[in-house]
Amino acid sequence: MSEAAKDNILESFVNASNQYDFTLDISLLVNGAVVSGTMISAKEYFETLSESFEDGNDIAQTLSDQLVKAGESANSNKEGEANFVHLKNTSIYCGDSKPTPNKGKILWRGKLSEVDSFFLGKITEPKSSSSKKS
Repeated sequence: MSEAAKDNILESFVNASNQYDFTLDISLLVNGAVVSGTMISAKEYFETLSESFEDGNDIAQTLSDQLVKAGESANSNKEGEANFVHLKNTSIYCGDSKPTPNKGKILWRGKLSEVDSFFLGKITEPKSSSSKKS
């Protein structure tokens, strides 16, 4: 089985993010879902994810340490091929409904080879107005 093709432009954005902490608002079409957020480096992704485990028990601390090491390892791979894209403040749209999840600062990691297309910019929910002026 051959490896799925990756978009060279999108891979360039990921490499810039990983090498220079470049961030970019972007929306990705992945298997029929739209994943919208801010592209971040692998290092930032792993560091932020590790913070989720810092206040836990010994196992959580071990996981946190392993995630920090994974971020350091990803950061040292300057010339390497990018295989994953990392987003923060992510919303996932399936159909025309509200995003899932629709609250919180969601981190997302996906395979570059699974991205069908992309556009620059992040989808934002319109602010609801609870009271209309007459």
